[in-house]
Amino acid sequence: MFFRIKPSGPRSYVQIVESFREEGRVRQRVICTLGRTDELSGSGELAALLESGSRLVDGYLAFSAHSRGEAPAVSCIRIGAPLIFERLWAEIGCREVISSLAGSRKHEFSLERAVFLSVLHRLVCSGSDRAAERWRQDYAIEGTADLDLHHLYRAMAWLGEELDDQVGVAEWAKRCTKDRIEEALFARRRDLFTDLELVFFDTTSIYFEGEGGTLGAHGYSKDHRPDLKQMIVGAVIDSSGHPLCCELWPGNVTDVKTLLPVIRRLKDRFGIGRVCFVADRGLISQDNVQALEDAGIDYILGARMRRDAEVSERVLRHPGRFQIVRKGGWIDEERAPLEVKEVVLEGRRYVICRNDEQAAKDAADREAILKSLKAQLKRGAKQLVGNTGYRRFLKASKDGFTIDLKAIEREARYDGKWVLRTNTQLPTAEVALKYKQLWTVEDLFRTTKTILDTRPIFHRTDAAIRGHVFCSFLALVLRKALRDKLDAAGESFEWQPMLADLDALQYVDIVHHGNRYRLRTATRGAAGAVFKAVGVALPPTLQPQETAQAA
Repeated sequence: MFFRIKPSGPRSYVQIVESFREEGRVRQRVICTLGRTDELSGSGELAALLESGSRLVDGYLAFSAHSRGEAPAVSCIRIGAPLIFERLWAEIGCREVISSLAGSRKHEFSLERAVFLSVLHRLVCSGSDRAAERWRQDYAIEGTADLDLHHLYRAMAWLGEELDDQVGVAEWAKRCTKDRIEEALFARRRDLFTDLELVFFDTTSIYFEGEGGTLGAHGYSKDHRPDLKQMIVGAVIDSSGHPLCCELWPGNVTDVKTLLPVIRRLKDRFGIGRVCFVADRGLISQDNVQALEDAGIDYILGARMRRDAEVSERVLRHPGRFQIVRKGGWIDEERAPLEVKEVVLEGRRYVICRNDEQAAKDAADREAILKSLKAQLKRGAKQLVGNTGYRRFLKASKDGFTIDLKAIEREARYDGKWVLRTNTQLPTAEVALKYKQLWTVEDLFRTTKTILDTRPIFHRTDAAIRGHVFCSFLALVLRKALRDKLDAAGESFEWQPMLADLDALQYVDIVHHGNRYRLRTATRGAAGAVFKAVGVALPPTLQPQETAQAA
């Protein structure tokens, strides 16, 4: 329905008209005539009528006014990630398990809410607890309004707090609160079809500033920071990609015999059949590779393509066709497919992996270095030798330095490739995917580098460090839970763009005609599909402030 001004001789009349469809044609009929236009306007009756009716649709008018820029936002708060991960947090049992374990402790704040805040922050943008405390002000996270920074510190220390039962554990691998949480979460998920015949122990190193308690120690640094102490972190993941637990030990403990008690404890805790170590080659020496085989432990290790002569001269030159891997599960899809090829030399099994997209990037990066190098050589810059990026493409001559064309040719052989060594009987494609799974684990665990440099002193205790790392583990658990939901719904999204779409969903508070309203912004990109896959209903587009959810 709408208003219409109907001319009639020298006068005009205000009518309310309704459109309707009859026999396939749109027709109109007059509902009523309100009166002469000049009389209604002069007496104020029309204005009074419109004002009276606007009370019934003031929310819509407020929304319309905001879209025209006439009702600016007085506050905005993000809701996408909190709503999605809050649901998953409850479904997998984190809320109930942590609340139950924390119930006997007399804290003036919710340990469970403090842990969830830290985990959500780790998922969305990562950073220190100090950063998380500031970050949460822009997010609608239930039950966190009264949390202060010292509450987050205390929650981390509680997660890593040692238990009384320490029978049969290594001095540097004490049982703590996080172990009880891991075991309780596993018990909730386990059923007759849970397969723990083989689990994967993805290991990586994390360096950090400070002493780091007994966990901080100097060791081989894959990050080329031998000046800093580090620790080793391992995530145990079952054959379907579900994270079971995480383990931590000092950065100088890489001897396989020393790690055997950790493996035995894993078997006792979860009833695991076999454990397969997955790691970059730098974390385990050649002697330890032999020790793994002697102990009957499976492994998938990244090989050093350039430093290992067998890999560079024999494995990469070995004939054979690559096969394309059809991926599924929780690893993000790539635009270019992964290709793999198996090579066996005197009983040593290798898997060559290749990605055309990465190969193009490697070639482009090398070309950029060479372009810059040529320009520098024209100026006779001798300091180029100190630049590792330049040095590998230089050769010395009696006239100075020139570009080594053979070195360029050798380097091109490695474009888009990485090589794995394994003693498992897994299919070639499965070996490659299990190693790629390590990258996802590393991406989350390595964020703790910045966290462990945060003051005060709590961050240099073993308990706080274990708590911080465990929050990264719980973030991994939530990420897997979301991936499972998306897989079941037939959806697949890249992780970071998907998070950005969730982050764009907001509540916007506006004031119109003295009344306050809360608007929900439209979904963008993957957000709508994610809400549907997880089973979370989108909040109403418009809510009067007095009935809106508290931020």
